[in-house]
Amino acid sequence: MRLQLALNVQNLDRAIAFYSDMFATSVHKQRDGYANFEITHPPLKLVLFENANAPENLNHIGVECETVDEFSQTATRLTNSDLATSEVTQTGCCHAKQDKFWTTGPDGLSWEWYRILDDDPKDGTQNTNSSMAGCCDQQPMKASNPNQVCCA
Repeated sequence: MRLQLALNVQNLDRAIAFYSDMFATSVHKQRDGYANFEITHPPLKLVLFENANAPENLNHIGVECETVDEFSQTATRLTNSDLATSEVTQTGCCHAKQDKFWTTGPDGLSWEWYRILDDDPKDGTQNTNSSMAGCCDQQPMKASNPNQVCCA
């Protein structure tokens, strides 16, 4: 597993330059209004959403599971503990095909749990699933943000 930190940034190009220098790594994936880094040291998936009007820098936190077993065991454990706030669903999000579910902490912080099935789908996968387990802007107990660039 590796931690995912999703940030709202005002200027994507400026943020990419900064985080590339800070973590001495290049961007892994970049699309219009979106970029992510797969940072080895420390193990981190850094996701940037260009959203100049965001009220805060933190978009959400997530955990990327790297294997089917890791994802399945975590989903079962959190569901059995009544910590999962959505059902597991397959969705197109952040320009990738994923299995995903959400948990919400006691102070309302959304945690995305996911496993990437296809990091570069040829069909330009977009989120068409109406489940609240869907894309980044469909966090449980939060209103959808029409300006969210995830899956745009």
